[in-house]
Amino acid sequence: MAKVEITKSLEKKINKKFKAESIKVFELLYSLKENPKKGKLLGNIGEIVLKEIKYKSFRFYFITNGYKLRIFKIEELTDLLIRFVRMSNKKEQQKVINEIKNVLRKIEKEKPLDL
Repeated sequence: MAKVEITKSLEKKINKKFKAESIKVFELLYSLKENPKKGKLLGNIGEIVLKEIKYKSFRFYFITNGYKLRIFKIEELTDLLIRFVRMSNKKEQQKVINEIKNVLRKIEKEKPLDL
């Protein structure tokens, strides 16, 4: 089972935007514990994989260690960390993806990111 983390700032945004419906959103995000291969691949930065999951017209972006995803079977994913970092609507989608990739590239240059 994978470990799913949601940044505090994203958690606040989800609660503010979706209110009572936020429970459904969190269920979707935490469903990656059981199925960590879920989501649309957006790109790789070194060994880090950027993916998205959709809920209605919103996208939730998460990063994970792609190397571990390819090596282990789902049953063996005890130490995989999936971290949700941002959300956007369709209008802001490309801007947010580019921002996340830029941050990951800067981190990759400084030192390897250990999720």
